[in-house]
Amino acid sequence: MRWQDLRRSSNVRDIRGQRASGTRGAGIPLRLGGRGSIVTIAILVIAFFVGGPEAINMLLGGGGASAPGDAPTGTPANDTQGQFVEAVLGSTEDVWGEVFAQSGQRYAPPELVLFSDAVQSACGFADAAVGPFYCPSDRRVYLDTAFFADLAKLGGPGDFAQAYVIGHEIGHHIQTVLGTAANVRDSQRALGETGARRLQVAMELQADCYAGVWAHHANRRNRVLEPGDADEALAAAAAIGDDRLQRNAGRRVTPESFTHGSSEERRTWLLRGLESGSVAACDTFNR
Repeated sequence: MRWQDLRRSSNVRDIRGQRASGTRGAGIPLRLGGRGSIVTIAILVIAFFVGGPEAINMLLGGGGASAPGDAPTGTPANDTQGQFVEAVLGSTEDVWGEVFAQSGQRYAPPELVLFSDAVQSACGFADAAVGPFYCPSDRRVYLDTAFFADLAKLGGPGDFAQAYVIGHEIGHHIQTVLGTAANVRDSQRALGETGARRLQVAMELQADCYAGVWAHHANRRNRVLEPGDADEALAAAAAIGDDRLQRNAGRRVTPESFTHGSSEERRTWLLRGLESGSVAACDTFNR
């Protein structure tokens, strides 16, 4: 991915190395062994991309204070990983700013908080096992960049696979800004478990599609894609499909328990956004 010449976002808050304290929300996965252990990775990826309001609040327990600091701090110039995140976030701001402007709207970008090991968000206290997440209560994306190494082990290596992770979480912010998240939350309250879960899957697939929409326009603006980049993102999307995760865990595949969609669904919707560049093409609720 050609990211070095992209504009760096000023909305990154770097609190890596700071100690987080707070109350662990119900359902937060506990670490089992080191970061590289199979069990830890499996738990981390099962929780991966949990950015919808209901899902993240369920995982994190709700409540809690926001991340420390009053303003974004940026990342050190010699921190390649941090600079990469700033560049990708800056690209999402530019792309979504243009997309919103085309319909006469103003895009209010989220902050992205870089943390290490654990963080206190407005959605509760989370450790790195939760994976990257978007908190609608404070409209921030939270990311421990050490996650990228785990993603690579699961079949999602490469910088554009990492950019897809960020693009997906920004997709949840788009859903919040457009009111989709609130509408889904209201609908879920009126449905049983099966219907509510189906809507949650639709939310996750739409965030995948929105990640593709961003990539489509980013490539048109800045020619960011290099040969093989799209395949990296599609491989990452497939690697964290619910069916593959269940099989890798030695479990029977049960579609009724899916929360994020199958490998084929995730790959399909990412590709649809990538090829079309159209928000209207991301109607996963009527698929």
